[in-house]
Amino acid sequence: MLKKEVILEGLDCANCAAKIEDEVNKLNGVKAYMNFMNKTLTLETESEQEYKNTLQQVKTIVHKHEPDVVVKEKSVNKSNKKVLILEGLDCANCAAKIEAQTQSLEGVNSATVDFVSKKLTIEAVDKKEFGKILGEVTSIVNKLEPDVKIVDAEKKKVNKSIVILEGLGCANCAAKMEKEISGLEGVEFAAVDFVSKKLTLEISPKVNRSELNEKIEGIVKKIEPDVKVIFEENNSKTKINENNEEEEEGVNKKEIIRLVVGGAIFAVGIIFNFQNWLELTLFIISYIIVGGEVVLRAIKGIARGQVFSEHFLMSIATIGAFFVGEYPEGVAVMLFYLVGELFQDIAVGHSRKSIRALMDIRPDYANLKVGDEIRKVSPEEVNIGDIIIVKPGEKVPLDGKVIEGNSMVDTAALTGESVPRELGPGDDALSGFINKNGVLTIEVTKDFGDSTVSKILDLVQNASSKKAPTEKFITKFARFYTPIVVFGALALAIIPPLVIPGATFSTWIYRALVFLVISCPCALVISIPLGFFGGIGGASKRGILVKGSNYLDALNNVETVVFDKTGTLTKGIFEVVDVNPQADFTDEELIEYAAFAESHSSHPIALSILKVYNKDVDITKIENYEEIAGHGILAKVGGKEILVGNSKLMNKENIKYQEVETLGTIVHVAVDKKYAGNIVISDAVKEDSADAIKGLKALGVRNTVMLTGDSKAVGEKIATQLGIDEVYTELLPTDKVEKIEALDAKKSHKGKIVFVGDGINDAPVLARADIGVAMGGLGSDAAIEAADIVIMTDEPSKIVTAIKVAKRTRKIVMQNIVFALGVKAIFLALGAVGVATMWEAVFADMGVAIIAILNAMRVMNTKSI
Repeated sequence: MLKKEVILEGLDCANCAAKIEDEVNKLNGVKAYMNFMNKTLTLETESEQEYKNTLQQVKTIVHKHEPDVVVKEKSVNKSNKKVLILEGLDCANCAAKIEAQTQSLEGVNSATVDFVSKKLTIEAVDKKEFGKILGEVTSIVNKLEPDVKIVDAEKKKVNKSIVILEGLGCANCAAKMEKEISGLEGVEFAAVDFVSKKLTLEISPKVNRSELNEKIEGIVKKIEPDVKVIFEENNSKTKINENNEEEEEGVNKKEIIRLVVGGAIFAVGIIFNFQNWLELTLFIISYIIVGGEVVLRAIKGIARGQVFSEHFLMSIATIGAFFVGEYPEGVAVMLFYLVGELFQDIAVGHSRKSIRALMDIRPDYANLKVGDEIRKVSPEEVNIGDIIIVKPGEKVPLDGKVIEGNSMVDTAALTGESVPRELGPGDDALSGFINKNGVLTIEVTKDFGDSTVSKILDLVQNASSKKAPTEKFITKFARFYTPIVVFGALALAIIPPLVIPGATFSTWIYRALVFLVISCPCALVISIPLGFFGGIGGASKRGILVKGSNYLDALNNVETVVFDKTGTLTKGIFEVVDVNPQADFTDEELIEYAAFAESHSSHPIALSILKVYNKDVDITKIENYEEIAGHGILAKVGGKEILVGNSKLMNKENIKYQEVETLGTIVHVAVDKKYAGNIVISDAVKEDSADAIKGLKALGVRNTVMLTGDSKAVGEKIATQLGIDEVYTELLPTDKVEKIEALDAKKSHKGKIVFVGDGINDAPVLARADIGVAMGGLGSDAAIEAADIVIMTDEPSKIVTAIKVAKRTRKIVMQNIVFALGVKAIFLALGAVGVATMWEAVFADMGVAIIAILNAMRVMNTKSI
């Protein structure tokens, strides 16, 4: 299908717009969608020729109803579009006013304000008009929000890219790389994730990329010369992943061979009683095999000015042991260091593979239907409107709508739920679903880059770039900690022999060497990020997408959880449960008047009325239509004025109405200012909503709040039913933001406020809360864009699960910090006074690191949550 937009310049009659849309839809082979606000008509035709023929017919239909309207083909010239960033915009109501006033400016085709990203997108009739338009927009913004700064997005644009650091094996070195790369000119943000071996960058567009790439590679090579730097633009993600896996397996095999050969020679030297020169030779050979690479890396590091590394610490300690005559201990330390490194690589590799397996939802191909032929193509080659075939056992490669076929699909990869879902014609099929039995024919609605699977992959894989405060602290701590212990060891070797009578240099040098072995910060630098990495992966397994370690960590300090009602705590499926007409009206008349008034609305309440009416609405009878925000609808039908809405609308129009005490939404209807009766519409509460509230209170959440635009009676009844502490009713979207701000003022210094909404209507509130949680975000672009955490199912109880995962993650991270620092502090003291030998030092270093890493990996296991 070919899809194009037509501009109806001068269109100002909503009723005429509806008639035009209806008549165009009656043309053969044409689908039409009218957007009255933007004055555009979207046409779907089979071919370019059919579009041209249709356009002529559209002009005839339009001029029949509105002779003065000019029909223009919408320009696809991107130079006619400009994006402005409204820095400091924090008022959703003002954003709506800015959009409306900009839209009405002469020369503007369309204007939209995205409150979440603070972007104003303007499309002009002609790019030459932008100078005048921008001046007028500046005046509008300054009048409504004087403190907002307008910035051209092109000038502010930041490019995001991923760099693979193949062979990165030192967590401390990763932290050093991050610090130096962050300081480069033009780098807005840099984060190195040691676990996934990725460097995430945000770069100013003005920067010369080739020069910057050279600088980045220079920094990486200076710190870790053996690391291979792979820039994203030159490599496919699939190929990089394959290379990483092959590289990990190759490195492990080499280390095992070195370990076996070096260990065997070391064992021969220990077991048999050789002459001194032969014994020394065996230990030196064993040392070179096991530790030669470590020493070589230390020397290269010193040559590049990178002195304080784990390789330097191990080299000084072990070579020093040879000089004081402790040959076996010198080799043993390096031998156990290699064992520790091997375990570390295996543990980190296992975590990496767990995330890869978890995110193995990227489709390999799509079956594209071209005429009667089926072609197997890359998902990136498929366009919107194309038809694809998904056979049993295959992944749905792109988001689309089922047009033919019925089948059960496995949604576990996206939702964490094992129960299959049934799809049929008209249902949405999301990329990442696995088709179980039938053949599905799907019309593609999104490009691969915008599809659900792409967004989820990007979200989970890059979550570790937003680091938790604990991770940032440990990175800084390690930077200062290592130099301090090196100078401490130097002081331990020199000062005591000079001031303590009878003390020998050999004794205190040995103690200083023990001190150095113990001091390596590996356990902390590796296990802390690994813990958060595992926490995010564990949450993803349960259908909870967390956008960063910082949000996962923040869930530990939640004091207040604020819920939207409709679609969050309730199912959002409205049904007419009662019709109460006045004496002069019948049930059928009341429903008919309401159906005509609600015919242009897509609100669930309107759809429930249209469903019970169960007839086609003759829109030609609707002469006028007006939505009154927060009140209802005014429409003129067959010469009669119909008012349909809440009690506010009746009060506004001075109409006496009948109060109804019931659990449901009351829709009042008035005809020619005379009260005609009311319709009661009920929305069922979700099965696990009450459990979610109980679970939150059991976890120590102090306050639960519900915000709703529904009536006081309905809101309070549901709040009582669920055990919610506070409820605020009859709220407009802007009122919800104000309520969040009022609650924010009452929280403690470290306390966090969570807002849980549907992610579509609640974007401003999601953005304003400390942590925004989008409920039922499956397939919702607005949800994934606006929220910090996305619950991929409609279950409120997943909020409880998310907090449990966060608490478990923090508990394990804190265990590692206390354990690692505690053991090291004890052994540093024992080493300093001569109680601990090199053998104990090895445990205090690599033993602690292995235990901490294995402990961190427990976070991935969500069975106990």
